[in-house]
Amino acid sequence: MIILILTYLPSLLCGVHVVRTGREMFWLLLFIIAPLLAPAFYVLAIIVPEWMGGRTARGVGKAARQALDPERDYRNAKAALEETPTVGNRMRVAQAAAALGRWSDAEAQWAQCLEGHWAEDPAILMGHANALLELGRWQEALTRLEQLKALGGREAASPTTALAFARAYEGLGRNQEADDAYRFAADRVPGLEAGGRYVAFMAKSGRREDAEIGFAELDRRLQKIAPPLRPEARIWRDMAAKALGRA
Repeated sequence: MIILILTYLPSLLCGVHVVRTGREMFWLLLFIIAPLLAPAFYVLAIIVPEWMGGRTARGVGKAARQALDPERDYRNAKAALEETPTVGNRMRVAQAAAALGRWSDAEAQWAQCLEGHWAEDPAILMGHANALLELGRWQEALTRLEQLKALGGREAASPTTALAFARAYEGLGRNQEADDAYRFAADRVPGLEAGGRYVAFMAKSGRREDAEIGFAELDRRLQKIAPPLRPEARIWRDMAAKALGRA
């Protein structure tokens, strides 16, 4: 009996906090189902940010909420759009859908954002291009990127835009243009995505020796990344490894 009480005591205390502060009631069900894990998540997601405030604490809270309820941002964005159908709210839905890997939904939302006065908005053009790339619609993505480039400005010349161009060129079999764009982006885009994609591209293009050199550089850079960020970076290292037949 004592063990049972101690097991559910954290759930009871967190449940009282939920009721008093008017939090979402789904927490109460989670406390019953997972009497130790759910309270731990609740403390990280809700209580710690309340006590500490600050950007770091909010970041921890958001990560915990995402792990427990990954569709929360998407639901909230959809609700906001239904209540107030603005371009800003539609962009939120597109971004939330993309975060969940729902690229068809994201593409449709971005396409609607581009109607009317927002047809030349750089952020929307880039968002739509990225969704089209994920769907393998290379020519449509390239068309959006060329529209973005024609506008000029900072975003049009950014390494992130160059990476998007590289992916579109690769998909269309325009390998020399893809190589130029990948080479520009690889050392300039933060993280390992650009480098990982470039190594994979070289491996698929038959440039094994160049790909091996690039892969060694990825491994070196991976070791310098802070441990909390390393799992995400490893995704791109593993992509390159698979292209080289190392997986």
